[in-house]
Amino acid sequence: MLFPTLAFGVFFLFVYFTSWSLDRENGRRKLFLLLASWFFFAQWDWRFVGLLILSAVLNWGVAALIVASDDDRRRKWLVGIGVAINLLILGFFKYYGFFVEQALELLAQVGWERDLPLLQVVLPVGISFFTFQGISYVVDVYRRTAAPAKSLLDVMLLMSFFPHLVAGPIVRASDLLPQFERAPRLTREMATHGFLLIIWGLFKKTVIASELAVNLVDPVFFDPSAYGAGDIALAVYAYAVQIYCDFSAYSDMAIGIAALLGYSFPRNFDQPYRASSMQDFWRRWHISLSSWLRDYLYIPLGGGRKGLVSSCVNVMITMLLGGLWHGAAWTFVAWGALHGAAQVFERLGKAAFGARKVIPTWLGVLITFHVVCLGWILFRAETFDLAVAMLAGLGRWESVVMATPLLVGLIVIGLGMHWLPPRAIEGMAVRLKAAPSLTLALLIGVAFLLVEAVRPEGVAPFIYFQF
Repeated sequence: MLFPTLAFGVFFLFVYFTSWSLDRENGRRKLFLLLASWFFFAQWDWRFVGLLILSAVLNWGVAALIVASDDDRRRKWLVGIGVAINLLILGFFKYYGFFVEQALELLAQVGWERDLPLLQVVLPVGISFFTFQGISYVVDVYRRTAAPAKSLLDVMLLMSFFPHLVAGPIVRASDLLPQFERAPRLTREMATHGFLLIIWGLFKKTVIASELAVNLVDPVFFDPSAYGAGDIALAVYAYAVQIYCDFSAYSDMAIGIAALLGYSFPRNFDQPYRASSMQDFWRRWHISLSSWLRDYLYIPLGGGRKGLVSSCVNVMITMLLGGLWHGAAWTFVAWGALHGAAQVFERLGKAAFGARKVIPTWLGVLITFHVVCLGWILFRAETFDLAVAMLAGLGRWESVVMATPLLVGLIVIGLGMHWLPPRAIEGMAVRLKAAPSLTLALLIGVAFLLVEAVRPEGVAPFIYFQF
């Protein structure tokens, strides 16, 4: 069930009116939202609802044991077990086939061919997101940075809440559990902000991302040998816009939907293509993941506490694992390695030049954007051969055939979004909240109709559903 569909619209209207009819009975409201979330998830595959329940029960149980223990050594063992359980679930469903295939190739190369059990494992949608939420809950309870949930129901809803279940943002227990403990409240500003985010997300996904994907990105990445440098460069820029509009659209709609239900989610994107360094890019791109990797991987590895070399090694490990998190393929590992190497280079440069400004900000933005685009080639290409073909095609000068005014215009609009005022939607919500209800409803209705009028037929799944 995709957000920009009639089926989801009907589902959400039912959830919206029913949940607010239970606003004075918070326990029943949460139970209803949990059942609605399981129904939402079951539209992909009902069998995996049991996995959601099992994961929530295990994380709740481990956290409860951690809270009940005063023995530091036992607490460490318990948090280790909790993290391991989540990683085993994620590893089996997401990486089993990949690692078995790599093991078979390695054994064949040394002459020890074996028949290993190669199972056809179906990847549950959103597994990377809800397992990371489970890990953060257990670790935060262990660190005492988050209070344990008061009930199993709250943990289940934390990990299953349908707005962010499938593709984030990764909402931590310390942010969401306190909201579950009290009856939600919907203000006029929250409602206005929620509707604006949903409309903005619909526009980015259904108009910009979909049009660029179907008419430019997919054809060129499918067979780069058929295109010249101009078309390939245009397709790379288009994919940079597509993946931003696609993923940030899901986050916008998730935040907006949660707001209409009375809950607050953290911002997940902050104009990433205006970043002047790779470190700055990761402060702006998929913020919930980058902060998760920082707090639960980079800092526990030692961060930068032990000097420059240690900092460079730790950031490289973090980005390699971040690349692998995105998919069980060497192209994703290479993408993570590129981002890690770029950040290492920046750290070495800062160590060499200190606080001196070596290049102007505009040049830093330009370089950073093109390093990111180079990474997007690895991220989008299904194989290394296709990635190499894309790079090779950048040196092949042929006539440009894909550059229609519409596609070029959409790329310009997608990049131009990054130079709007940083909190434009929030500012608009503040200005519109004082408008008469009828005027506000008409404006929102007209905006929905305009997006519906210009969007192409059909809705492709969001890119991050596969992760």
